[in-house]
Amino acid sequence: MQRRRSTAGLNVTASVSSGAHLGAIPVRVRFAAASGTVLQPLNSSMIAVAIVGIAAQFGSSAGVSWIISAMYITTAVCAPMAGRLGVLLGARRVFVAGLVLVALGSLAGMFAPSVPMLIASYVVLAMGISVHMPNAMTMVRAYAERYRRQSRTALTTLVMCGQSVAALGPTLGGLLVGTFGWQSILWVNLPVVVLSAIAVLRADLGGVQSGRLTARNALHALDVPGIALFLVAITSTMLWLVSMRAQPTWWLLPVAVVFLSLFVWWERRATEPFIDVRALVRNRALSATLARTLVTYSCFYLIFFGIPQWLQYSRGMTAIEAGLTMLPVAGMSVFATVLGARTYRRYGPRVTLLIGTFALCVGGVLIALVESSTAPLVVLALVALVLGIPNGFNNIGNQSLVNSVTTVEEVGTAIGMYRTAAFIGANLAVVTLQMTAGNVVDDAGLHRTGWFIAGVSALLLVGIGFSRHMGNAIRSEVIGP
Repeated sequence: MQRRRSTAGLNVTASVSSGAHLGAIPVRVRFAAASGTVLQPLNSSMIAVAIVGIAAQFGSSAGVSWIISAMYITTAVCAPMAGRLGVLLGARRVFVAGLVLVALGSLAGMFAPSVPMLIASYVVLAMGISVHMPNAMTMVRAYAERYRRQSRTALTTLVMCGQSVAALGPTLGGLLVGTFGWQSILWVNLPVVVLSAIAVLRADLGGVQSGRLTARNALHALDVPGIALFLVAITSTMLWLVSMRAQPTWWLLPVAVVFLSLFVWWERRATEPFIDVRALVRNRALSATLARTLVTYSCFYLIFFGIPQWLQYSRGMTAIEAGLTMLPVAGMSVFATVLGARTYRRYGPRVTLLIGTFALCVGGVLIALVESSTAPLVVLALVALVLGIPNGFNNIGNQSLVNSVTTVEEVGTAIGMYRTAAFIGANLAVVTLQMTAGNVVDDAGLHRTGWFIAGVSALLLVGIGFSRHMGNAIRSEVIGP
């Protein structure tokens, strides 16, 4: 983020009138920007129902679990860098490059002869999917500022597409895996890549299609030492979290601490920092949102990893049946995102996040109390409906806050940091699921997981209620720096 950002939350207190008289970004532009962003939630959610089939083919459940970890580690590391590159080279150019990487990773994964090759393929794929949301945000903000439009509706579109696809992913993945085998969750990426490339290349995206710098000049403008320190700090942190599932690699923890300290030290002194940590400290609304995002996503992925595995292991469902059981989450997520956007616009982020977090707490209690193995499918469907509510409200609330407190030059990197927090949360969820449920998710393990979600959500509710860095005056994003 840029050093010129000198105040923590001046943009946060913008009134409703700042965007009330401005028109929405055209539908074709909104959906062009959203087209590539669906690849990340699609792949992250489909893998949950494919992991059993992959393990059956390669005969290594321990090694297969590294596919998920490798994907999330790579995305967490690359997302902020992708936002920064979009500012330097052009958001559209970087966006399309990400589509190319997704296609390459998917093709390689379909024909991977071993687990290590499949993991490598998912690393390439993850590099691609890390690009899209940060640069989509940059594109819609640039369009809004150039043509004097409000970006709130575009943000709702981005979040709604992401949340609906994330919730629909287990169902779609289950149908694909059950019908065509696990490789089908990779080839489904190819038509999405083609359609997204056509949409983005044909759309007017507010002048962000060409970067400010050439590739050579951008390399000089990048804070390479800062990026290197960030890579080591985040990667060692994620690897340490992953190792907690079996035999903890404790030496990675001091490595992470040392390199994180060096990263902060360097960024405070860099002329053009990769992430302006001083501005991040001053912008407490953004810092608090990133911390809240990490915790929220930990609970989110506990649900999306735990329940499909439990349905297959303990209820004896096929991948298709497990996916269909999760279908109500998809419908409710779409509805909750639209309702959450209206709630944010009218009542601000505090009410929006309180509703989403309370629903998450209720969902955790339901998971903990329902008689899992004997519960009728209709009861499971009702639980799934409740679990769809927090997806919409929490994500629209947190991402709208990020959009509100950053400028167009900052928003790509900030959303990248948002993604980093989300995927650290995903790895925390993998570790937590191992601790609460073990290698095979049975009824008792699912109940313990539900109580964990409920307890964490209760603490989040207290934090949101007493937070001093959000207020009911935060009703819309700022249209302009």
